[in-house]
Amino acid sequence: MISSAWPLGLSLGVLAAMAVVIVVAGVRLTRVADSLAERTGLGDAIGGALLLGAVTSLPGNVTVLTGALEGDPGFALANPVGGIALQTVWLAIADLLYRRVNLEHAAASLQNVLQSVLLIAMLAIPVIAYATPDLRLGWIHPMTLAIPALYGYGLLLLRRMQHEPMWQPKHTEQTADDDGEGNGDGDEEGGDEGDGDGRSTARLWGLLAALGLVTGVAGWLVGRAGLSVIARTDLDSGVLGFTLTTAISSLPELVVLLTAVRMGELTLGVGNIVGGIVYDILMIAVADAAYLDGPIYRDAGPTSLVLVGGTLLMTAVLAAGLIMRDRKWIGFEGISIPLVYVGTVLLAVSS
Repeated sequence: MISSAWPLGLSLGVLAAMAVVIVVAGVRLTRVADSLAERTGLGDAIGGALLLGAVTSLPGNVTVLTGALEGDPGFALANPVGGIALQTVWLAIADLLYRRVNLEHAAASLQNVLQSVLLIAMLAIPVIAYATPDLRLGWIHPMTLAIPALYGYGLLLLRRMQHEPMWQPKHTEQTADDDGEGNGDGDEEGGDEGDGDGRSTARLWGLLAALGLVTGVAGWLVGRAGLSVIARTDLDSGVLGFTLTTAISSLPELVVLLTAVRMGELTLGVGNIVGGIVYDILMIAVADAAYLDGPIYRDAGPTSLVLVGGTLLMTAVLAAGLIMRDRKWIGFEGISIPLVYVGTVLLAVSS
């Protein structure tokens, strides 16, 4: 439990203020990362995953660390799992706003498909750890070590796939190219953004770091305020972490996604979400390492297992949507993902 809880009114005020800060920073992050992705030759899918995914995940990552170090395993574990779930919901919301065609069809990318499959594998690791709560290596569960190992192997596969792809998604008139072309009237704005940016590359990296620092501090404040709300209201820490604090700390991903869609950079936006989800899974390992009372899965409680299971199902639906590439405006994943999220929250509250 948090050592010194803030008053409830102050905590709610801090959460609201940090939501505004995170939204403002998220808009700028999109344009800076888009320019850097072009200049470094990473492309929109990899650039979105590595650059945007890393920086936009900072608020949630710091929130997770705050919960683990303060000794609340349910809150610490629910935040990265909730981040995965909510960012998947953000894709469904963006799908509603992008009316030309199904977003997963337009943003088809072999890298995003592989990352989604990797996510399913990595999410299975906490389930195994839950089933073996007494195993430990020092104070952490040995299965935790498999999470960064899988991530590193996944990066090798992504690099190999980028240079020697064995297959490509079928190109249609609605498919977004990696450089943002082929999306209709939004392409011109998105394509000119990186080419017309007169700032030096060094300055862009500096801006990316500064915005990352701002969102990181915001994440710490969100974590402290969220734990204070739990202490003052006796709400279930897992449910609150999965919903309220995660919704705020995941706002950069939503803002970046919606801005990228408006700019016509669909692959960048979807790559940011998928990359951010991968970083959230890595934070499960960090949460276990930062929780010094033993394996975090042992103490997080049954609610966390419900949250992991629901999130695993949502990720599988997303992967299926990326593979099926429904042409119509709202595909099966756009309807199924929000329903699974709501059902998961209801199950967690009742458990």
